Amino acid sequence: MIEVPTWLKPVLPFFHPLLMWLLLALSIYALYTGIQVIRVRTAKGEEKSRLLKGKFREVHYQVGSALLALMVLGTLGGMAVTFINNKKLFLGPHLLVGLAMTGLIAISASLAPLMQQGNQWARVTHITINGIVLGLFGWQAVTGMQIVQKILGST
Repeated sequence: MIEVPTWLKPVLPFFHPLLMWLLLALSIYALYTGIQVIRVRTAKGEEKSRLLKGKFREVHYQVGSALLALMVLGTLGGMAVTFINNKKLFLGPHLLVGLAMTGLIAISASLAPLMQQGNQWARVTHITINGIVLGLFGWQAVTGMQIVQKILGST
């Protein structure tokens, strides 16, 4: 079995929640940059020139890539810490929804090449999936804080 250093045991359970709160904030920023990308695509004239200076498409792509990587690492890390601390995983809504979100964000990111080619159904699907993920993220934040409160209550 994995032996965790004594000094790390008290803080280990909080890496996942802290990362997930950071990712929730990053997701909201990704939403903002995505809306700006749509505005750039539909703008004309001077407004388009002004919006292009924000390089929102590049920023949105980079933020989305970081979200994908950190979501996968955060999901696996949360499961690993739970297993290390409890010798088992708790098969419940928080875990299942987290796994579903990780799958959905991967599907959403995989649509990027099609969107770059101008494929409208890929854009609509990307936006729909990410809206679902953001909604689930809000629910996960609530259930995650309930789990954190249980952890704090048991220490």
